[in-house]
Amino acid sequence: MEFSKEQSIIEAILFASGREVNIKELMNVLELGAEDIDKIILTLKNEYDSRNSGIEIIKINDNYQMCTKKDFYEYIYPLFDNRTNPNISNAALETLSIIAYNSNITRAQIEAIRGVNSDGTIYKLLEFDLIEESGKMDAPGKPTMYRVSNKFMKMFGISNLEELPDLPRYKIDENEQIVIDDIIEAPNPKREGAE
Repeated sequence: MEFSKEQSIIEAILFASGREVNIKELMNVLELGAEDIDKIILTLKNEYDSRNSGIEIIKINDNYQMCTKKDFYEYIYPLFDNRTNPNISNAALETLSIIAYNSNITRAQIEAIRGVNSDGTIYKLLEFDLIEESGKMDAPGKPTMYRVSNKFMKMFGISNLEELPDLPRYKIDENEQIVIDDIIEAPNPKREGAE
């Protein structure tokens, strides 16, 4: 099936929107199925790669966005972004990683893991649009739950949370404390096959 007109339409939509476009939006506009949309976008991606284009199409969950390639960041950033880089503290990075690995987590649960108050770090991460509210927990007080945002996924170059690296396995001693010296390395099938 030839999709040249549809390919041009998708390219125009992604270019003009300047934002993430959900696959359902593209399906509604073009009256095509998700599989056809994916094929067209894959064709566009291959075209951009074959001609060493400065743009690419990225996928984040069920959304697509046209953007510049990471390789050209150093040339583009000085021209268009006069803001200062946000400083993310170690506490904010720690909180961000807890939220990334535990979607729909509450502030109290984050604080139980970290052992300190996390109000300020959660506020900063919301301000930087790296996390977002994901609803209210069905518990007394209806605490707000948090998850990482699509901006987080773009920033870290992942399409979905399954692409996050696995956490190391560890032992817990008789005092229910993590024993750092005895972190268990998960078996690596690639390494075992190479030996």
